[in-house]
Amino acid sequence: MITAVVRYKLPPQIDYAACREHFHKIAPNFREVTGLVSKHFIWSESGWAGGVYQWERIEDAEAFYTGPWLEGIIQRYGTKPQIDLFEVFALTDNTCGKVELFEETVASR
Repeated sequence: MITAVVRYKLPPQIDYAACREHFHKIAPNFREVTGLVSKHFIWSESGWAGGVYQWERIEDAEAFYTGPWLEGIIQRYGTKPQIDLFEVFALTDNTCGKVELFEETVASR
């Protein structure tokens, strides 16, 4: 499993309410993204926003963060996002009451 932390500085015209409204509007569109397990839409008072994504495979994440998605981010926010990819070794999910341990994926490529 892969976690991606994606951040971008919001332009001054996109405030809390506008960011929240936009995220609520686009959230359903992520239901059909290949390999995406989940996405947290995030915002900070510091003027940064973005997402924390869980991916099945790094190839799905890398494919998503190019092309139309990247072009849309640049067009809307006027900047390229910062994207950090992390391999997930283990997951504690208290909502399901389980712990998952993951096989090596990135290092073995």
